[in-house]
Amino acid sequence: MLLKKGIPLGYIFGKIKYEILAVTVYTLIINMLYYQYGIKEISIPLSVPMVLGTVLSLLLAFRSNQAYDRWWEARTIWGAIVNDSRSLARQMMSIVDGDDSEEFRHFRQHFIKRQIAWNYALGQSLRKKDPLRGLERLLSRRELNHLAKYDNVPAGILQLHSRDIKYALQQEWLNPYQQIELDRTLTRLCDAMGKCERIKNTVFPATYSLYTHFAVIFFILLLPFALIDSLGIVEVPLVAAISASFLLIEKMAINLQDPFENKPTDTPMTTIARKVERDLLQISEEDIMPVDTELAPQEETADYYIL
Repeated sequence: MLLKKGIPLGYIFGKIKYEILAVTVYTLIINMLYYQYGIKEISIPLSVPMVLGTVLSLLLAFRSNQAYDRWWEARTIWGAIVNDSRSLARQMMSIVDGDDSEEFRHFRQHFIKRQIAWNYALGQSLRKKDPLRGLERLLSRRELNHLAKYDNVPAGILQLHSRDIKYALQQEWLNPYQQIELDRTLTRLCDAMGKCERIKNTVFPATYSLYTHFAVIFFILLLPFALIDSLGIVEVPLVAAISASFLLIEKMAINLQDPFENKPTDTPMTTIARKVERDLLQISEEDIMPVDTELAPQEETADYYIL
């Protein structure tokens, strides 16, 4: 996720540097044809690109809104994941009540650590990275081997949660009503996972993106012909600046429409998962937090965004 301060200009304009270079060269060629070779017939009325620019502005505004809606929905879903993860840990601490044996203490400890692992696994899975990477400190070797067989590792972790809840019921650490409450929390987590996968796997309409891009290109191609007879050489930087504005808005929408692509504009899933880990360990530290448990190492990243 891009932060409020410190976004370098190199990142902003680096997305369109080749397009701006092409526009500058294109405008210079038209300017030379008009002033050096006297081809005056290439001038067109300013109203032609103005009409197209008005329509294009509406298209870009609509697309930007739709792209931001996808990004914000992804962030809202992860906000719900944070809440449900905390609720699950709190329920495990308050609802599950055993005989304070070593087995019972290990059961709660392992369950909460597995929920921490679920958050990391979901984020890495959505970014098409190895979902089990770095989870050796949270899951047992047996669980890692078991989860390696799953195409959807986060779903496999939730299945292990369900088995543990069933085992707790058999051990009479839970009653049926408490089991239902825990299962409801797992269901909400599963629903949130499905919503993330829907955003990830639903491609933004390709035809809409393609037509909008063609409209931007057509507008940029017409603009130098409309400004050439009144601005002279000044039209070169002016056309480049106007083109940069439209191209940046288009690029912004393209980046926001896919919030799980391991880019600076992503939903900061790794950072969120690390905060969930901190909160869950603090919830559980009263009697089950192992002494050697450490937070996940902070991944180095640029100053202007977090992942």
